[in-house]
Amino acid sequence: MWASARAIVKGGIMEKPMTWRKSSFSGHGETNDCVELAAADGEIRLRESDNPGDILTTTPDRLGTFVRAVKAGALDHLAR
Repeated sequence: MWASARAIVKGGIMEKPMTWRKSSFSGHGETNDCVELAAADGEIRLRESDNPGDILTTTPDRLGTFVRAVKAGALDHLAR
């Protein structure tokens, strides 16, 4: 099934299908593993392309805070 045709169940109610987006740098090489994002109802949803059933939901503000922290190196100690 195409990603944009998938609907998400939230609180027992089927939501509108979402359009999942990924970086243009993804999908090159032997695997097509990447992080995909979709925006819906004021939330940002993230999933891993090779496991699309697990979805992380956050807000645009929290995702922005996370991205800024990664860019600033504030989370580098977690990779050790």
